[in-house]
Amino acid sequence: MARFDEVKDLILSLEGDFDKFYNKENQAAGTRVRKGMQDLKTLAQEIRSEVQNKKNAAE
Repeated sequence: MARFDEVKDLILSLEGDFDKFYNKENQAAGTRVRKGMQDLKTLAQEIRSEVQNKKNAAE
């Protein structure tokens, strides 16, 4: 469950930048959102690999 908490924390940390970009049209916040989304993609891929490896080890 620690990995799930990492995902939640990352998403919550981006909330302010999403607001600044979409509601206040702050362009720098858009850059931070893009970086955060890339980090989320990387984290998701790592978790996906861990799950696959654990699943394959159980078979």
